[in-house]
Amino acid sequence: MNIIPQFIAQNADWFYLIGAVLFVLTLRGLSSPKTAVKGNRFGMAAMTIAVITTFFLAEGPVLWLIIGAMVLGALVGMWKAKTVAMTQMPETVALMHSFVGLAAVAIAVAAVLHTGEAHSTIARLELFIGCFIGAITFSASVFAFGKLGGKKWAKTIGGGWVKPLQALLFIAMIGFGVLYFVTDDLNAFYAMTALAVVFGWMWIAPIGGGDMPVVVSLLNSFSGWAAAGIGFTLGNSMLIIAGSLVGSSGAILSYIMCNAMNRSLLNVLFGGMGTGGEAAAADDGVAKTYKSGSAEDAGFLMSNASDVIIVPGYGMAQGRAQNAVKELYDLLKEQGVNVRFAIHPVAGRMPGHMNVLLAEADVPYDDILEMDEINSDFPSTDVVLVIGANDVVNPSAKDDPNSPIFGMPILEAAKAQTVMVIKRSMNTGYAGLDNSLFYMDKTMMIFGDAKKMVEEMVRSINGTGH
Repeated sequence: MNIIPQFIAQNADWFYLIGAVLFVLTLRGLSSPKTAVKGNRFGMAAMTIAVITTFFLAEGPVLWLIIGAMVLGALVGMWKAKTVAMTQMPETVALMHSFVGLAAVAIAVAAVLHTGEAHSTIARLELFIGCFIGAITFSASVFAFGKLGGKKWAKTIGGGWVKPLQALLFIAMIGFGVLYFVTDDLNAFYAMTALAVVFGWMWIAPIGGGDMPVVVSLLNSFSGWAAAGIGFTLGNSMLIIAGSLVGSSGAILSYIMCNAMNRSLLNVLFGGMGTGGEAAAADDGVAKTYKSGSAEDAGFLMSNASDVIIVPGYGMAQGRAQNAVKELYDLLKEQGVNVRFAIHPVAGRMPGHMNVLLAEADVPYDDILEMDEINSDFPSTDVVLVIGANDVVNPSAKDDPNSPIFGMPILEAAKAQTVMVIKRSMNTGYAGLDNSLFYMDKTMMIFGDAKKMVEEMVRSINGTGH
C-alpha cells in the first residue's frame, strides 16, 4: 500500500519537473483562442501532479482538514464556474486574485508563528516580500472586484491628499518590514502586514475605470509573485515555478496593454485616465447633433454591404448579446458579406474579455482579429457596427491633444464609409469621455439594449432578404 506514496516522494523532483513543463505548455496554449482549451487541460494536469506530489511529501498532514478544504473548494469552484454570468467574469477574476493574496498572507503568518523554528535571514526576507505582496494583492483585488461589480463601497477616490497618503503608507510598510527583517520582531511583521492591506486598497482606489483592464492584469501578476515568494518560504519548487510563470506572464501582458494605450505602467497606476464614468467629459459649450436610426435601417445597410466589421465592447457583455451577434454574423455570411470582428487590447473590463465572449458564442477564431491586424482595413470597409464600445474607437485619441486618451492607439472605425453604434444612451463611456465619432455625418446611433437591437437586425435581414 505504501509503494506508490514512497515512489512519488522519492521522485518528487521529477514529478515537479513534469508539472513545470506542463505549466509552460499551459501558457503556450492560452496564448491563442484556438489552443486555449488544450492549454487549460495542461494546466489541470500540472496542478493535479503538483498537489498529489506535495501531499505525499508533507510530514504528518492532517488529512481530514486538507481533504475537506480541497473538496469544499472544488465544489464552490465548480458551482461558481457554472453560475457566473459572462458580465461578472472580470470581477470574478479579481476576486480569485484576492484569494491567492490572502492565502500568501495566511501562509506567511503561519510560518512566522511556527514554534521551534528559528527564522534565518533568508527566511525573514522571503516572508517579508511574500507577505507584503500578498497583502497588497488581497486588498487591491477586493477593491477591483467591487469596482468592476459596481459595488457602492468601492468608490473611486481623488484629491491632493491621496498621493502623499499613498507614499506615507508605502514608506511605513517598508520601514516595518525592514525592522522585522533586522530584528525578527513579530509586532513589526504584523504592522507591515496591516499597512500593506491598507496600502493595497488606497493604491487601487484612485485608479479610474478606464484603466481597470490593466489593473486586473497587474493583480494577476502580483498574485503570481506572492505565490512564488511563499514557495521559497515553504521550500516548494513547484509553487516557485508556477508563481513565477504567472507573475512574469501577467507583467508582460500589463506591458502590452499599456503599450496599446500608449501609456506607461507608472502613469496607469499613479496617474489615471478616467474616473469610471463618474466624471463627465468637459463641455466645450458647442451644441452637438447626431443622427439616430433603427435596427431595421442597420439590417438593411449591412445586408447590402460587401464588408462589415463588428467592434464589440462592454455593452455586448452587459447585454449578453454575444449569441445574437453570432446569429447576425452567420446570417450575413450566408448572404455573401465578409464579416469580421475587431478587438482592441483593452476592450471590456479584463484582458481578453471580448475574445472570451465571442469564443463562448462559437465565433470562428479566424474572423476575430486584433487591432494591429485589422486597422488598415477600415478605410475599405462599407459598414462598421460598434456594440457598446466607446473609448477604443474614440477619434479624440488621435485628433485632440487635450484629450486624456490622446496618443492611445484606437480601432480606426471612423475611416469606414458608414458607422453604426449601438448604445443605451449618449452618456459617456467607462472612462468618462465623450466620443466625437458619434457626431460624425457618417455615423448612425441606434439606441437600446445590445441584444434586443441585434435580434431586431437579424429579423429585419431575414424579412427583407439580400
